[in-house]
Amino acid sequence: MLDYIEITQVGKKPILNPPRREASGSTMRIDAATRANLELVCTMKGERRGSLLALIDKTVTGAGGREIAARLTAPLTNPEAIHARLDEVGFFAENATLRADIRKALKSCPELARSALRLSLKRGGPRDLLAIRGALRSALVIVKCFTGLKESLLQHPANLVRATRILQSADNDLLLKLDAALGDEVPLQARDGGFVRKGYLPELDELRSLRDESRRVIASLQARYADATAIKTLKIRHNNVLGYFIEVTPQHAGKLMQEPHNRQFIHRQTLASSVRFSTVELNETQARISRAGEQALALELAVFEELAQAVLAGHEGLGKLAKALADIDVAAALGELALQCALNRPEVDESHAFRLTGARHLVVEAALGEQGETFVANDCDLNPSLENRGQIWLLTGPNMAGKSTFLRQNALIAILAQMGAFVPAEAAHIGIVDQLFSRVGAADDLARGRSTFMVEMVETAVILNQAGARSLVILDEIGRGTSTFDGLSIAWACIEHLHETNTCRALFATHFHELTALSEKLDHIFNATVKVKEWKGEVVFLHEVSAGAADRSYGLAVAKLAGLPPAVIERAGEVLHALEQTEQHKAAQNLIDDLPLFSAARPEAARPAAARSPVEDMLREALPDHMSPREALDFVYRLKGELGG
Repeated sequence: MLDYIEITQVGKKPILNPPRREASGSTMRIDAATRANLELVCTMKGERRGSLLALIDKTVTGAGGREIAARLTAPLTNPEAIHARLDEVGFFAENATLRADIRKALKSCPELARSALRLSLKRGGPRDLLAIRGALRSALVIVKCFTGLKESLLQHPANLVRATRILQSADNDLLLKLDAALGDEVPLQARDGGFVRKGYLPELDELRSLRDESRRVIASLQARYADATAIKTLKIRHNNVLGYFIEVTPQHAGKLMQEPHNRQFIHRQTLASSVRFSTVELNETQARISRAGEQALALELAVFEELAQAVLAGHEGLGKLAKALADIDVAAALGELALQCALNRPEVDESHAFRLTGARHLVVEAALGEQGETFVANDCDLNPSLENRGQIWLLTGPNMAGKSTFLRQNALIAILAQMGAFVPAEAAHIGIVDQLFSRVGAADDLARGRSTFMVEMVETAVILNQAGARSLVILDEIGRGTSTFDGLSIAWACIEHLHETNTCRALFATHFHELTALSEKLDHIFNATVKVKEWKGEVVFLHEVSAGAADRSYGLAVAKLAGLPPAVIERAGEVLHALEQTEQHKAAQNLIDDLPLFSAARPEAARPAAARSPVEDMLREALPDHMSPREALDFVYRLKGELGG
């Protein structure tokens, strides 16, 4: 990379910070499918609005916005570092006046890091210098805000103490120099000039005076020439080809070409509507004005280069200052969010706990609030009875009851807690999650030739192969993309694998009610359901999660809400009743009694081989090519006889 920069920048290498080693496992691992399913930074449609980031981003600076996005996509796994961030958020949540003052100061803080980068790449301008000056001024204002606090308040949040010290060490000499040199309004490009403050360089002021008074000088010449020639319409104009020239109408041109005016006025150009002249005096005045402008611009460019070098000389301190300002912006923003959305501080430690009380989904809650509705909070407890082992919640319930929302909200709370933010729950105790896996919702991938079910299986395979004891897994309706019995068998085996091999904390939502029987055989399976109530022939979704198992999915009720024709709903009810009466739906208890407990380590040879029937023996011994049609028919009858037909 450095060789590439050397070649493309022709030896003018930009200022680069040394690389920092990131320890393995220092952040929560979140794969691409999980990021998309949870809609962390954008929705499934690719829009920022409606994502978790859009809701929690209360920052007021560009650098703060980038920092909060970085924290959201890479939550920490070190409890000490997490609690240090939580201390900052709690500090700002408790000090409303300080938070408001600092956010006000930050709103006027320009982009320090990007301006310094543009200057280092020789692509900057006076406005980048102005941005750096504004950032240094904001740092002083923020330091004054902290200075007014009692000393005891600054002892607790260590990160804020560190950031404040960085702000206090800002280069005041650079600020004084930029204040003295730069005006309040500057152009975009240095070549446009006019950005150096009046009084900074006396020589520059003199040249500017001559350049700026050119209009008065030219106007005086025009008045004198008009009086001398008695041509009231005489004008002195300017263009990029001739410079300054005298212009008269064709009827007056002859007068200037005759004695005595032809000695002073030199003919330059004849047009259809005007004739143009020049004089020695006008040319000398133009030269003086032009030289003054060029010299003034050269002086300003020299001042700009001097200021840019002063900025680059202190780039390391400016980088730390930019990071400190971004961190303070994020902490103040999360403190603001905590009060606006009634968030509470989570407890994060090295245990395998996962206990949430009154948990909510922030994005869904905000959407419901816009419609005047209230979000129903729910508890979740994945704490196992044994140490170093996770519990699996098997969640059943009807469509539209809120199962997917419940799954997502628990995963999002884990992310918020470990990024160092308060969480939407009355109480939260979370043991460090090192990997987060989610398989919620699916769509086909036509570009890669994958069906919806194939995409689902690929994502599930990643989870089963990689999840560990500290992982958090949320799975929604595994096996729904294929036939009923295929899907049921896959879901069944996945739960057993999560329980016996992965031993992780997991939430598994399903419509296969037969799976609830697993709780009787597997110690760490807990059945939960989303409540509904039938009232006067209608289904009311209560959105409450409680212990137990659902016996129905209420799919027909949801189809009715969607607007399917009444005749279709009625016919579907008849078919459903007929299917429920068939012998195909074997009791779940009988099914689990028939199947041995899953064991990932069981060798192939240990699995019982199916006994062969007499019919199979007869088929193996038969020689169809040697049979006549009559013999073949007799053979079929013998087979039916063996089957008792």
